[in-house]
Amino acid sequence: LCPAGLLPLCSRVWGSGARERAGLPPAQRRAFSNNKMLVELDEGSGVATVKFKSPPVNSLSLDFLTELSIGLEKLENNRGCRAVIFTSAVPKIFSAGLDVTEMCGKSTEHYAEFWRVVQNIWLRLYGSNMVTVAAINATGKTGLTWALCLWQGSSPAGGCLLALSCDYRIMADNPKFVIGLNESQLGIVAPFWFKDTFVNVVGHRIAERSLQLGSLHSAPEALQLGIVDELVPEEKLQDKAAAVVAQWLALPDHARQITKSMMRKSVLDRLLTHQEEDVQNFVGFISKESIQKSLRMYMEMLKKRKG
Repeated sequence: LCPAGLLPLCSRVWGSGARERAGLPPAQRRAFSNNKMLVELDEGSGVATVKFKSPPVNSLSLDFLTELSIGLEKLENNRGCRAVIFTSAVPKIFSAGLDVTEMCGKSTEHYAEFWRVVQNIWLRLYGSNMVTVAAINATGKTGLTWALCLWQGSSPAGGCLLALSCDYRIMADNPKFVIGLNESQLGIVAPFWFKDTFVNVVGHRIAERSLQLGSLHSAPEALQLGIVDELVPEEKLQDKAAAVVAQWLALPDHARQITKSMMRKSVLDRLLTHQEEDVQNFVGFISKESIQKSLRMYMEMLKKRKG
């Protein structure tokens, strides 16, 4: 069945030739799509792949995050899905991070709605029982079944947060690709749960320095700092992600899930306890004229760069 909230792209058994080329044993593979992402679930292995496809840069807009939240919820509720690999179908970009247009020139009600969706996607992903892997095939900025994150390009801010929330991060080995939480460059302060997630991955000192400077790290530097777990040639990214997922899925689910919950519970509980306070802090901060001015200047700079 197609998960609710996702439009069926196709629902069919793949031919053995296609599966052999993908390095998978004969089994049923289903695909579901909306206008922001493609979700493919291999029912034989229990591994889903979520491909972001919201050009030009997979910005984390209100619509994008809502669709992602719906998709993750349905995968979580599917007992046959044990792992998720996140990657991008847009060349050279994993995600450009939080959509600045959602935070500039809008009403306070809109800012609150947007931030609640950002909170909820982090709570769902960071607390997922699934194995989560990020396959970073491009730049990634910040922005359960096991999830593996593959980067094929850059990942700033919110995009970086999605990756940091995964269990494992694999990035394409390209020195031009960058990743990091660059909020301070825009005059924005990363919220405490962004910070907590980052600290849990790289340690306090590296996180403190990187957050203060709003640093975007090259792929080799990201590996050295521990932001990503592996670098692989871009053409081998998907195969490596599949191999890592298989390694994690070889473990008993209950032991892995309980351990993951134990390690992450305090960070999750902190936001759950202060969720509405965090929303109001964000709305009050982002509504300041000085912050709005900084965001307008940033958007104008992007327009000139495109021109």
